[in-house]
Amino acid sequence: MMEFLTRARWSPYAVGVGIGILSWFTFLISKRPIACSTTFAKLGGMIETLLRGDRAGQRPYYQKLRLVVDWQMMLVLGIVIGSLLSALLSGDFHWQWVPAAWEGAWGARPLLRVVAALLGGVIIGFGARWADGCTSGHGISGTLQLAVSSWISAVCFFIGGILAAYVILG
Repeated sequence: MMEFLTRARWSPYAVGVGIGILSWFTFLISKRPIACSTTFAKLGGMIETLLRGDRAGQRPYYQKLRLVVDWQMMLVLGIVIGSLLSALLSGDFHWQWVPAAWEGAWGARPLLRVVAALLGGVIIGFGARWADGCTSGHGISGTLQLAVSSWISAVCFFIGGILAAYVILG
């Protein structure tokens, strides 16, 4: 009965329904949308506080965000832990510096892959904060609320994903 938990790939329809139900419960319980990019900004502020003291907490941006561990930070932690558990349960987990698709397009050099991943992460993080939301905030919660800005963002996410796949896969 629980064999679906050990599959390497799940039905996108089942996962979509699950995310939709999670969104309902999130709004019902917390009165807030599912979102992740704010968590990374808060975590950056917390790291800065550790390194520089209270000066980080005096920044207006961080005062607005409130540098506390909250449910969204626990959601992000749960995503990481859940992904690891899913990969382990399905037998799909393995250490890999360079995925096969990347190797086919760009070669097997790990340094290039790491630099590209870091650069891409910085660009995505900057864009998510600039857009005041990420794929989960706009793509899931915002479209659920029928926000026009979120629908525009979601269309741009798909266009960007298609273009990135085209560049990586050739």
